[in-house]
Amino acid sequence: PSADYLDNGNNKMAIQQADKLLKKHKDLHCAKVLKAIGLQRTGKQDEAYALAQEVAALEPTDDNSLQALTILYREMHRPELVTKLYEAAVKKVPNSEEYHSHLFMAYARVGEYKKMQQAGMALYKIVPKNPYYFWSVMSLIMQSISAQDENLSKTMFLPLAERMVEKMVKEDKIEAEAEVELYYMILERLEKYKEALDVVRGKLGEKLTSELQSRENKCMAMYKKLHRWPECNALARRLLLKNSDDWQFYITYFDSVFQLIDESWTPPAEEEHSLEGEVHCSVEQAVSFIEERITEESRSSRPLRGPYLAKLELIRRLRHRGCNDEYKLGDPEELMFQYFKKFGDKPCCFTDLKVFVDLLPPSQYTKFIRQLLDVIPLAAAAENEVALPGDIKALQQHLCVVQLSRLLGLYHAMEKKQKLAVVRELMLRYRHGLEFGKSCLKTELQFSDYYCLLAVHLLLDLWLEGEEAAVWQCLTLLEEGLAHSPSNAQFKLLLIRIYCRLGAFEPVSELYSSLDAKHIQHDTIGYLLTRYAGSLGHYAAASQSCNFALRFFHSNQKDTSEYIIQAYKYGAFEKIPEFIAFRNRLNSSLHFAQVRTERMLLDLLLEANISTSLEESIKSMSLSPEEDDIPWKDLRDNRDLTVLFSWDPKDRDISEEHRKLSLEEETLWLRIRSLTLRLVSGLPTLAHTIQPKNSEKTAENGVSSKIDTIRALLQQLEAAVDSGKKFLEQKIQYPVLGPPPTRMAGFFSNGSCQCQTSLFYLVSDIYELDTNGLEDSAEIQERIGNSLKSLVERLTDLFNKCKGDLIEVRDGTLKTHPNLLENLVFFVETISIALWVSSYCDSVLRPFKSNLQKKKKKKKESSVAMPPVFTHFLDYVTELQTLTSNVIDHIKGLEIILTALKLEELSLKDTLLLQEEKKFTKTVQGKVQSSYHHSVQEIGELLKKRLDTIKKLKI
Repeated sequence: PSADYLDNGNNKMAIQQADKLLKKHKDLHCAKVLKAIGLQRTGKQDEAYALAQEVAALEPTDDNSLQALTILYREMHRPELVTKLYEAAVKKVPNSEEYHSHLFMAYARVGEYKKMQQAGMALYKIVPKNPYYFWSVMSLIMQSISAQDENLSKTMFLPLAERMVEKMVKEDKIEAEAEVELYYMILERLEKYKEALDVVRGKLGEKLTSELQSRENKCMAMYKKLHRWPECNALARRLLLKNSDDWQFYITYFDSVFQLIDESWTPPAEEEHSLEGEVHCSVEQAVSFIEERITEESRSSRPLRGPYLAKLELIRRLRHRGCNDEYKLGDPEELMFQYFKKFGDKPCCFTDLKVFVDLLPPSQYTKFIRQLLDVIPLAAAAENEVALPGDIKALQQHLCVVQLSRLLGLYHAMEKKQKLAVVRELMLRYRHGLEFGKSCLKTELQFSDYYCLLAVHLLLDLWLEGEEAAVWQCLTLLEEGLAHSPSNAQFKLLLIRIYCRLGAFEPVSELYSSLDAKHIQHDTIGYLLTRYAGSLGHYAAASQSCNFALRFFHSNQKDTSEYIIQAYKYGAFEKIPEFIAFRNRLNSSLHFAQVRTERMLLDLLLEANISTSLEESIKSMSLSPEEDDIPWKDLRDNRDLTVLFSWDPKDRDISEEHRKLSLEEETLWLRIRSLTLRLVSGLPTLAHTIQPKNSEKTAENGVSSKIDTIRALLQQLEAAVDSGKKFLEQKIQYPVLGPPPTRMAGFFSNGSCQCQTSLFYLVSDIYELDTNGLEDSAEIQERIGNSLKSLVERLTDLFNKCKGDLIEVRDGTLKTHPNLLENLVFFVETISIALWVSSYCDSVLRPFKSNLQKKKKKKKESSVAMPPVFTHFLDYVTELQTLTSNVIDHIKGLEIILTALKLEELSLKDTLLLQEEKKFTKTVQGKVQSSYHHSVQEIGELLKKRLDTIKKLKI
């Protein structure tokens, strides 16, 4: 019954039932473990662990206890304990197939490949089944993959694995496809491509049946490695004769033809051209082969795109080689026009042609678009009205042309008036197209959604050219689009980006959660959320968004082990290295490192010295200034920067260069943040353990090395800041839909950076004062006094950069100032660091003061001169208090202004707005206003808590 209660989630009852059982049979292992699971799930981890170890020490061999302990250890995230459990069980029951295989899987969970190899062989000796033997072979391959020394893997692990498989081949014991796959994998890793090819083409290759064209694909891969172009060509040709729509083989076919031409290869006179049959080795042959495919396609029952696109691909390659004209393949413009006539009503038509638009001369763009428009059946109701499509096919064709117009840059070249006219027309077409989608489900997209998106892209162009009202119209149109097509991810993503650009985070949380990001998407698009939440003052939402991401990254560790075990069970060996690579890629994800760092800084910001002491907070995060867990050399940028559709021409679109620069910027910013976090985590280590100056012990008790750590980190921070400043001198502008810039520019320009760095220098001075004592430290005291003075000035400057209206109404248009909001957030963070440093100063000065007072009592003198450092510090604390109170008052003022903003009175200049659009405009502006209000409230609340901590700083 205890187990049933656990299954139903009733942990307390499970514990009670287990206790009842234990009263009757006090040595019932299984009951103890079930009780321990109940304790673990009710948060009593220590008791659960003690109870489990009590049972484990007895080395149980009954299945129930072992299974239950396995479940418990897994929930404790201690898979290494499971291995010990089964090692003991196997010793006691040496012939149990079940326990041996559990032991193997336990090693697999912790990645002990050498022990896996031994466990696999032990299993095979008890029960000679092939899978067990090959588990052992796979574990050798895993040792070779994980070996740091490539030489070792090529000379020891892989050859041993190869010999093990060869033994089975010689004895004719190969049974399953997985075993052949494994053999192929070993030979490929040993770069024995010729042998691998023989395996695939030979008798063993017949077992490769589970994937379509598995043998052919493997042969092709080996031919390429061996540079056997005749075989590549003949095989590709043969496969295209079977299926003339398979694009990958067209690419191989062309690659090999041109390789053969460059090598001046000629077919042998007498024998076969190649192992795979006839070879094409001239452009003429390639041209006629493609023409034949097109002729054949015209006879096929369904239209195939491959042959037509292959013709364009061939033209592109010939042009690239500077020899197109001789081969009368036709005019690309005409070919694309014919392609459009055939496939224009398919959504893929645009993406197909996008690759080949470079073949058109720019002077022909307008003519080409006009030519396409002429063949679309559109009908106008009256003479001066827009001609609209009569069915979905015509709508798709027209949409394709509009997308091509944007791609060819025709819209970019227009004047503002023309652009606005196009926006109107696109929106008219969008609303007309909604008629075709009346029967669509909520989860389906409307046929005309892209019209709306393209209109928004045009308005974004206008906004970037300085047209302030355009951005509000973007939001209006997107919200309208989303109302009709609630599952359209592109609308949501674009809304997220624009709201964030305007500094409004509140609507974003809901939009992002409605995207329902799954699994890996927390890494690929999570940056859209985590980049802005904290920096716009939505602290609660920031915590939540970091948690989403971290939960995924942490569970990845556990999940991957399970996938690997399944792969062993089902013999999907080639997937195992992929799973390991996947896990490593996620562990070294840039986003993972950013979220970890920002999450800890955020927690300190919200809790340290408010609800718990700084020391406790740092301890609970197990942070230490010496440790750096970020894999700087291997950082992987897994962000999907093209998740937003863009129809921009190449010169305006996101380029490889942008990606590189963005990664560099993100890494620099991460370094600054990570060093800041480590410096803060070093503060508590300095306090309480100071020895007097002349003591021998200073070096031993490690504190002097702690200050050295802090000074070293400070130098690294200075270096990182310099690199950051150098980077920003390039004044990089990313495309509007490209990667969002980091917060680094604001951090430097508003003065937070100088404030934070000088705070850490102050720590070093205070430490020096602490070790030297008050007597002969006039110079240090003066230095501290000056630092404190200039700090207050810098903080006041920073506050001045936060002043101004967050939202203002200008010429009937709203304008937001997100930079003021970001500055406020930086101010709160800098003040918090200032307070953590101040409480360290406080802990140093307090004992000095009480010692002085004791002396005063002893000497009974009324006037022991107070060292100047005390007055400096007290003045500083008072000024800090006044400054913080002023900021809180300023924030109250902002709240009042934001509440009083009457958005209804905005005379929206653009009277072109339809009635329904006005409704959405109102919603959008309301959302932005409410979001700013929310930000200011959260910032104000946090500052009030910080003010209370300042009041406690009285030495």
